[in-house]
Amino acid sequence: MAEKGSVDGTCEKQTDNVVLAVQWDRCNSVVLSWILNSISEDLYSGQFFSATASVVWTELKETYDKVDGSIVFKLHHKINSMKQNGYSLSEYYHKLNTLWKQYDEMVILPACTCVVAPEFQNHNKTLKLMQFLGLDDSYMSIRSNLLLMDPLPDVKSAFAILSREESHRGVSRVGTSKTQNSAFVHPSTPSSSTSAPSPLSLSNEQMMKLLSILNEKSSPISESVTNMSGFENQKHLGDW
Repeated sequence: MAEKGSVDGTCEKQTDNVVLAVQWDRCNSVVLSWILNSISEDLYSGQFFSATASVVWTELKETYDKVDGSIVFKLHHKINSMKQNGYSLSEYYHKLNTLWKQYDEMVILPACTCVVAPEFQNHNKTLKLMQFLGLDDSYMSIRSNLLLMDPLPDVKSAFAILSREESHRGVSRVGTSKTQNSAFVHPSTPSSSTSAPSPLSLSNEQMMKLLSILNEKSSPISESVTNMSGFENQKHLGDW
């Protein structure tokens, strides 16, 4: 591939062919931008004026591609001391999986083709499972169930089981929340279909004020009735 040749320098620029030279410049620019965008700002400033991707790659490899005991120790310690600590299950798994891949690239074990090779592979899988089970206390019960399995599951199977459990907890939590919210509805709140006007209730003071207002408004009628009543009384008195 042209990109790989631009990195390791095996793809050289053709000076006698203009078309190939233009294609080489284009591919070199793409690979160089990939490298410069993948390094820190301090390293970028030191390689800013570099024009060839293979030269930049070689300098970085010779300077920083050094694996010694301290780097292996730090990575090994980070893997064994890593805990979930509130991360989601997916985030925790992918962080740990990234560290495992880095460790496997640094510490390359010799290939084994003897009869104990499957046992050695199972041992490595068990170690990764134990490292992965540094979960929060909320997963204690399902972690105990995983450890009781015979044979023990690998990391991918354990992650799948825990993911299903996490999804189930999420659904249960949503259902519980809806039930609690419905419980907060006031039981005396009438529904729209059965609502009816409540009877008007007045205090004694309010009733007296209402009667007073009604008497004031009906005073002319009362006077006429009184006059008529008085006249009739006088008439009855005359008869007596």
